Amino acid sequence: MGLLTSLLTLPVAPVRMVTWVAQRVVDEAEEAYYDPAPVWRELADLERRLLAGDLTEEEFDLREDELLDRLAEIEEFRNRTS
Repeated sequence: MGLLTSLLTLPVAPVRMVTWVAQRVVDEAEEAYYDPAPVWRELADLERRLLAGDLTEEEFDLREDELLDRLAEIEEFRNRTS
């Protein structure tokens, strides 16, 4: 950018900075929300609870389906953004 352009766009610099920060926050939130690691940990914990007898087979199946759907959603998001 040239000096003249920098001077002319200086008044909108705070708006650009706020927009940049907001985009970074959104990026970080999406990264955390679409991280598959917690879902895999919950699946492992779910299986452990089933084997320990803390869950019935029906409860396990219902929660497992929810978690597998969540993993599919994560995979779809990651394929869209790649």
